[in-house]
Amino acid sequence: QVQLVESGGGLVQAGGSLRLSCAASGNILLIVFMSWYRQAPGKQRELVAMITSSGSTNYADSVKGRFTISRDNAKNTVYLHMNSLKPEDTAVYYCNARVTSTDYYVGDYWGQGTQVTVSS
Repeated sequence: QVQLVESGGGLVQAGGSLRLSCAASGNILLIVFMSWYRQAPGKQRELVAMITSSGSTNYADSVKGRFTISRDNAKNTVYLHMNSLKPEDTAVYYCNARVTSTDYYVGDYWGQGTQVTVSS
């Protein structure tokens, strides 16, 4: 079993910054990739950023140049550095990871979500 625990959400004014963290634990052999998604009220969950085990990254167009995803492989932790935040960034942010467990099972896991609120 694999668990993802997020932290770092909160309330910030427009133009401000936040850093989200997501730590994976459990029977982990390899984390193939880690991602951040978000879901605003009344909207579908959308991919914000993704990072592979080798460090390749991908971003949604709406956050390019403002958000940076990074990971610490030794700590099985992924970060989302969010700068120049806008009210439209307000959402629940979810961590996602594709993990190969020690029994070679490959699964997708989700964190519980952390609220980010950007005031105008």
